[in-house]
Amino acid sequence: MKSIIKITIITTILAQTFSSCSDYLDIVPDNTVTLEDYFANREMAYNALSKVYSYLPPVHNAYNSTFLLGDEWVSREEDRNDLWRQPPMGIMMGGQNNSNPMYGLWTGSGGAPHLYKAIRACNTFLDNIALAANMSASEISDWIAQVKFLKAYYHYQLVEYYGPIAIVDRSVNVDESDEQILPKRQKVEDCFNYIIQLMDEAIPDLQDQVSDINLGMIDKRIALAIKARIMLLRASPFFNGNREYYGDFLDFDGQPFFPLDENPQKWQDALDAVNAAITFCREHFIDLYQFTETPFSKEDEALLNQNPVNMKNYYSAKMVVPDPWNQELIWGRTGDRYGDDFLQYASAIRTSNENDPDWQDTWGVGNWLGASYSMLERYYTQNGLPLDVDMTFSQSDKYELFTTPNASDAAYQPWAGIIQPDVRTVSLYLGREMRFYANLGITGGYWRQYQRVMPTMMLPGTDGGISYAHGGSGEINYFWTGIGVQKFVHPESTNASYHRMIAFPYPIIRLADLYLMKAEILNEIEGPGQAVYDELNKVRRRAGIPDVEDAWSNPTWVSSNYINSHKDKSRLREIILRERSIELAFEGARFFDMRRYKRAVLEFNQPTMGWNGKGATVGSFFVLSIKQKRSFQMRDNLWPIPLSEMNINSNLKQNPGWPGAEK
Repeated sequence: MKSIIKITIITTILAQTFSSCSDYLDIVPDNTVTLEDYFANREMAYNALSKVYSYLPPVHNAYNSTFLLGDEWVSREEDRNDLWRQPPMGIMMGGQNNSNPMYGLWTGSGGAPHLYKAIRACNTFLDNIALAANMSASEISDWIAQVKFLKAYYHYQLVEYYGPIAIVDRSVNVDESDEQILPKRQKVEDCFNYIIQLMDEAIPDLQDQVSDINLGMIDKRIALAIKARIMLLRASPFFNGNREYYGDFLDFDGQPFFPLDENPQKWQDALDAVNAAITFCREHFIDLYQFTETPFSKEDEALLNQNPVNMKNYYSAKMVVPDPWNQELIWGRTGDRYGDDFLQYASAIRTSNENDPDWQDTWGVGNWLGASYSMLERYYTQNGLPLDVDMTFSQSDKYELFTTPNASDAAYQPWAGIIQPDVRTVSLYLGREMRFYANLGITGGYWRQYQRVMPTMMLPGTDGGISYAHGGSGEINYFWTGIGVQKFVHPESTNASYHRMIAFPYPIIRLADLYLMKAEILNEIEGPGQAVYDELNKVRRRAGIPDVEDAWSNPTWVSSNYINSHKDKSRLREIILRERSIELAFEGARFFDMRRYKRAVLEFNQPTMGWNGKGATVGSFFVLSIKQKRSFQMRDNLWPIPLSEMNINSNLKQNPGWPGAEK
């Protein structure tokens, strides 16, 4: 495994020498002393650049990550009614409000970065970077381009959550008019046009790719990939002709904030953007990840020799996220320290191996952030089909207990290293695709951590289960649903110290996402065809499942109600979105995908289900029940503008469904 070569983006806070009349404007007083002091040389200017980066959303954070939006993750039992423990999850529980918004990007409330302060930092940087001494013209040009991109990115993040926003294109002085100091929200289409224009200004001056010591800083690969994501969002039904939701959401001028009629050209614009991103990334050393290294234990070396095809597919799925800065990652988010607020910490399991000298030292492992039951069903069968489509999978027997084949049985050989031999588990866990086993922690499966292959049962007193030997925290920190998530756990990470966990960047965007974007866009423009299938198959082949056209046309696999679904545009859309939900599981894609297609209320208004994590036997463990009620209403599609901002600025209109929206 290659060493971790990166630099963590410095989060040094640039001192503010100016006052502010509003959280979303940079108001520079006439008597500002010397901003020149803060841009006197390259070192000081780098602190200012770091300040701009410090506002990137904390996707790595176990409490505030937007990966927690949606229906994939489930927290501790003791937090089942705690709306504020993990604010993004609290939103899914119906806890959003306009007095102190959860994950509120407008003013930085509820665990979110303050994106208008971020934009203010961008404007301050752009106003003053020319003052910096001992910098080359090319370096200044590159830094300006990075900050322009980030300024556009922060505006885009606000649009994604709030819809129409106040665009802050420049610093504003205190003697300017009230209209300039207290601006109105702009129409959604104007917001997108501004973001795209600013990105287009930035891209030509960015480096093609940054050096290894600057990984995570903006280059053309990142900018083009994120632009493609923005163009897809702009083309999607939520923002492209959403008369159903926002036909009566009008500005003070009586005009709708949202475009009410679909514009097909936006899909073509999205295709152009994703093609440009894929072409450039592929030309600059971005490729789908394939695990080609030596496994992390002697056990796995033997298993790879014994079961080479499935183990390779398993490891490719297992390591696509935690293999640091691998060839598929386009942009990743690192943290500035190790600690218990990282997703890896929260989802890593404790060992029950008393031969491990550190086995009772639980520092560095959380053992509490797990998966929902719906994720179990969302993954495909080994044939690359949903459970209710594949006739080789018995829906009526999926909750029946089953004993896996003996290790000497020929039927077990394709599953060596994937599921345990001769163990009692549930039929739902058998015959699934490799991403199911690589991403999840299940009863009868294996978990890679501590440089070991750990056979997990998830029962009390076993690896991944309630650990009474670890005292009170062990009885609290367990997977409430009985299902773990090992996607974000590196096989070499261990306990006894946060610093014994292998650090890696958490994905903001990777190449598989672009391929699936392209498949979706092509289907919307052209309908089903080989061009769409080819993009899907790039991801499916890495997962070790049949090509989409082969799987869905096989009459021995697919029931008559679903045969050849890939040839129908609306059904192929469902297949593509399902593929995204699986490939990008736990990475924050599903929530925004469902909202893009106006399905969030339907999908996320269902209770969270899970097994009985306290069950002492397999029979008592596999009892399905409601774990947590979820409530996602129509108004939750757009975040509320904080009441404090509404009181300050009478030019703002509230989002539909929230108090004050009628004004």
